[in-house]
Amino acid sequence: MNDFLDQCRQLVGAAHVLTEAADTAAFLTDWRRRYTGTALAVVKPGNADEVAAVVRLCGRFRVPIVPQGGNTGLVLGSVPDASGTAIVLSLVRLNRVRAIDTVNNTITVEAGCILQQVQEAAAAAGRLFPLSLAAEGSCTLGGNLSTNAGGTGVLRYGNTRELCLGLEVVTPQGELWSGLRGLRKDNTGYDLRDLFIGAEGTLGVITAAVLKLFPQPQARLTAFAAMNSADDALKLLTIAQSQCGAALTGFELMSELCLQLVAKHYPQLRQPFGQAHPQYVLLELSDSESEAHANALLEQVIGTALEQGVIDDAVVAQSLAQSQALWQLREHIPLAQADEGKNIKHDISVPISRIGEFVRVTDQMLQRDFPAVRMVTFGHLGDGNLHYNVSPPEGADGDALIAQQHGINRVVYDSVHRFGGSISAEHGIGALKHDEIRRYKSPVEIGLMQAIKRALDPDNLMNPGKIV
Repeated sequence: MNDFLDQCRQLVGAAHVLTEAADTAAFLTDWRRRYTGTALAVVKPGNADEVAAVVRLCGRFRVPIVPQGGNTGLVLGSVPDASGTAIVLSLVRLNRVRAIDTVNNTITVEAGCILQQVQEAAAAAGRLFPLSLAAEGSCTLGGNLSTNAGGTGVLRYGNTRELCLGLEVVTPQGELWSGLRGLRKDNTGYDLRDLFIGAEGTLGVITAAVLKLFPQPQARLTAFAAMNSADDALKLLTIAQSQCGAALTGFELMSELCLQLVAKHYPQLRQPFGQAHPQYVLLELSDSESEAHANALLEQVIGTALEQGVIDDAVVAQSLAQSQALWQLREHIPLAQADEGKNIKHDISVPISRIGEFVRVTDQMLQRDFPAVRMVTFGHLGDGNLHYNVSPPEGADGDALIAQQHGINRVVYDSVHRFGGSISAEHGIGALKHDEIRRYKSPVEIGLMQAIKRALDPDNLMNPGKIV
C-alpha cells in the first residue's frame, strides 16, 4: 500500500497523511475509550475537491473509508475495525463558515465546523442556530448530520434533519454533488438530502451544508421542577405545551439518582432543592415578545402545576447565571455517570404518552433479572428520547456489569420494541447496534436499506460494517 499512501500525500500534502501510532491514536479510539481499531492511515483533506480526489483514489485501490468528524459518537460509527485495511477520512480541516444570509435565515458551513463555532457565528449575525448538545464544543456539523443528532432543542426546532436545507456530498465514486440550496420548497424529485442525513457516512461523505437560522429570542427563562413520577412529568408537559405553545423550547427529564451522582462528583454545582424528589424536569421558555411576557407564561405553568398537584416544588432562575447553573446540572449527568464508573447506555425513544409506563415496567424487569442495578434515566421528554442508562450496584465491579451487557440490552430493547419505540433515538447505529437492528426491523425494511447501499456504494467502501 505504499503507492496508495504516496498518492494520498500528493493529493493532500504529506503533513496531512498520518501513519505513526502517536499521531493516529486519537482517531482510532472511540469517545468512551472502550474500543480501538486500526487503519492504514488518517487522511485529512483540506477541501471538498481533495475529499473527492481521495475517495476516487480509494476506489481505485479498493481501500475502505471511515469518515470522521469530532469522533464524539457513542456507537462506534466513526472508528475503523481491527482489520487495518481502511483509512480514517478526517474532515476537521473543512472548518469554514462559507456564508450567512440573514434575510433567508441560513448559514452555509463545512462539515468540519465545530457545532459551537456555528452557534457563535449565527449569534454574531444576530441569529440563533438552535442545535445544542453536550458535546457541542467538540462535535462537528458533519457528524451531527450523519447521525441526525437531536439535543435539547428538538421539542421546538426538530432534529438536525429539520435544520438542514441543502447538502454538498462526495459520492462513493468520488463525484461532488452540490445541493447547497437554501430553499424551503424544492419539489423536483427524490429528496437526496434526506438520504445522506442519518446515513453515518455509509452512502457518501457530507462536506458542507446549508442550515436554518432563527431570530434570537427576546427572553429565555428556565425553571426546575420536582415531582413524584415520570407520569407527573408528562402531565407537566401537557400543561406547558397548552399554555406556552412554541415558546416551550426545552423539557428535560432526570431521575433523583442523576442529581445524586452530579452532587457526588461535582459538589461545586448547587442543587436546586433541599430534599430529594423521585423525578425532576428542567424546562425552558424562549419568548419572542419580552421577558415580562415569558415570566407571565412561566408563572402560569408553575402555578397551574402546583394547584393540580402535578409538581411538589419549583425553582425559577432569576438571572442568566442561575439559568446556566440549572442547565449545568443537566449537562453534567453523563460526566458524573462516567466518573462513577463503567455503565451501559441506551439511547432510546418511545411514544411520549407511554414514557411513564415504559420506565415503570422496564425498571421492574431489570431489578428482577439484575438485582440492585441503578437506573440513571434522563433525556428529552418532549420528543420521547430517553437516555436509559444502567449503572452497577453501588460499590460493585463495573466489569461485572459489562459482562451482563447482552442480557441487559435484551431486556431494554425488547421492552422498547413492545412499547413501539426505537433502540436508537439520536446516536445512530454504527457498529455497536449493527446486529441489534436486524432483530427489530422487518426483513422488508432491512432489504430496502441494503438495496440503497448496494445501489450507491456497490463496492462497499463507505464505512463498511456500519448500519447495514
